[in-house]
Amino acid sequence: MTLLTRWEPFREMASLQNRMGRLLNEWNEPFSSLTGDESLNAGSFVPPVDVYEDEHGIQLKMEVPGIDEKDIDIRLENNVLTVTGERKIENEEKQENFHRVERRYGTFSRSFTLPNTVDNESVTASYDKGLLKISLGKRADAKPRQIKVNIGKELSATAK
Repeated sequence: MTLLTRWEPFREMASLQNRMGRLLNEWNEPFSSLTGDESLNAGSFVPPVDVYEDEHGIQLKMEVPGIDEKDIDIRLENNVLTVTGERKIENEEKQENFHRVERRYGTFSRSFTLPNTVDNESVTASYDKGLLKISLGKRADAKPRQIKVNIGKELSATAK
């Protein structure tokens, strides 16, 4: 006697989804917060950056609230600008029961490959109210210049 079993594809897909979820949770465990609770996952901290260029240079604006300027390091090497820093968890004496932790903590590093038009000697940085501004000036020969066009005059006699 042969038994027939009913095939239910949606149940198998739900089972596969549950297994994949468990696998990803196990992989994410080393990155969870100190309590080990996955709902308190601190994750990685990557500050957002705006980069724009004008005729004078390249400007970067990076949001790094809650970070002391002494915890920020800016380096320019081989046309690569690297900004590293750390947002530290405030350790207070009182014991707190967190229900949710959404702010990100830890170290970060952002690197940007710069064009050859940047003058390495004219880099400045300022930090105010959690906003890091980095200005990278262009070399003089890379800046656009206006060329006046003479109307009705010939450049030389050989141009005829």
